[in-house]
Formats: sequence, C-alpha cells, structure tokens
Amino acid sequence: MSRIAYDPVKDRFAAIIRNKRFLRTLFYKLLDLFFLRSWYIRHLLKKHAASFDASPWKLLDAGCGFGQYDRFILQQFDNVSVQSVDVKEDYLDDCKSYFSEAIKNERIKFWQADLLSLQLPQQFEFAICVDVLEHIAEDERVIRNIYDHLKPGGYFLMHSPSIYSEEDADGDDSFVDEHARVGYSKDDIGQKLRRSGLEPVEIAYTYGRKGHLAWELLIKRPMLWMNRLKLWALPLMTIYYIFTLPVGLLLMKLDMHDTNEKGTGIYALAKKGKG
Repeated sequence: MSRIAYDPVKDRFAAIIRNKRFLRTLFYKLLDLFFLRSWYIRHLLKKHAASFDASPWKLLDAGCGFGQYDRFILQQFDNVSVQSVDVKEDYLDDCKSYFSEAIKNERIKFWQADLLSLQLPQQFEFAICVDVLEHIAEDERVIRNIYDHLKPGGYFLMHSPSIYSEEDADGDDSFVDEHARVGYSKDDIGQKLRRSGLEPVEIAYTYGRKGHLAWELLIKRPMLWMNRLKLWALPLMTIYYIFTLPVGLLLMKLDMHDTNEKGTGIYALAKKGKG
C-alpha cells in the first residue's frame, strides 16, 4: 500500500467546501460523526468547560484548522468568546467567511500565528490543541506558550497520536507523513506538561482496539482511495459506507466506554495552578 500524506487530502476537501456554506456545515457534521477524537474532545469540553459558562469566558483554539471545534464550542456555550490560531492563511480565510456572523458579534476571532511564537493580548480559561503537537518538533515550547496564555486555574486539553500509532505513521503502510514524532505515551506527555508548569488532571488513550478498527474501516481505507482515485473515489465510498458505517459507529461508542490500556490516540487534560 502506497505512502500517503494527509495534508494534501485535507487541502482537497478544503477546496471542495470553499465558499459553500451548506457543504461546509455538512463537512463539520461528518467530521464530528466519523472522527472518534471529536467524540472525546466534545465530551471533555462538555464535562470540564461548562462550569465557566455562568459568566463571560475565553477559549483558545491553538491550531484550529477547518474550525470544526469552534463551531461546536460556539453552539454549546452561550458566554464563550473564542480566539482561533492557525498558520494556514487560506484555512483562516475560509473560517472567517463561514463564521462571519460570530465574528461580527465578537464571539470569535481568527489569528494567523505560529504557536512557537504565540503572543495574544488575552488570557484564557480554556485552551485546546487537537492533533497539532505531533507536527511540531519543539512541542514543549508550544505547551509553555499556551501555559503563559492561561489564567490561573485554566485548563489545557490536547489530543494527539500515541506511541502505539507507529504502525500507521511509519513504514510502507503508513498513513501520514508530516509528523515530527510518532506520538506520545502517558508518561511522556505527563512529563512535558509538568515541565511546562501544568498539572495533569486526566490522561488516557483513545482509539483502543475497537476505536482503531473503526478508524481503519471509516477513515484510513477511504482516505487511501481518495488519495489514489481523487474524486472518482466518492461513488465507491458511498456504497462502502452503507455497510461499514453502522459497525464503525458502534465500535466508536464502545471505545468511549472502554478503559484502554493502550490505543493509537491519546488525550491529556491539564490545569494551571492558582498560585
């Protein structure tokens, strides 16, 4: 099986949905449905960010990409204002167009910035960084920059591939080719968080045996087809999902309830001390 770079595939999707509001909304819904990491992130945000929503509060999306989580956050929380940062100007322009009403109401702002030199004029009650740190060699510098932008008592939530994702990130059968590292172990990310001044609250593996099988069925195989066949893969994928989608969603739901001893993904929730 040929080696695949993930970013070009994402760029193709970005081109398809560009300036098409309905398609972009549908795309966000599909990302939330198909990607198990989104299930985890949304669950953790509901659980840990709800306490802030009694009064106005700020959230930093460090590496917002398509803006998928921004849409969820704005819909889920009434009193949040979001600052979203990414290095890709074209992605940010697309987000600015889609979120124009929220921008006008000052609920969200988009910044083009490198997380290695992050300097924003605000501090935040919450920060998320979803599947970003694995792309950056100086990841601790990024974590420290986010720490500096958190208010005392603020939370940092990250998700990334784990050390157990090596079979998908290396060798001839790999899926991605842009990572600075294979992934993190619990000890590794825990130590990096502590060295950056954050205290881990919860660290857990995602995409355990059931979740990884769902990813193979629902994401990896179709993305490989897309990489090879381009848009010609869409009719094949439609038929394929009729049979695999119910199975994949069940596997993802079960993964959410498992205590995974290992998994190909990992999340960490950490807190900045009040002292």
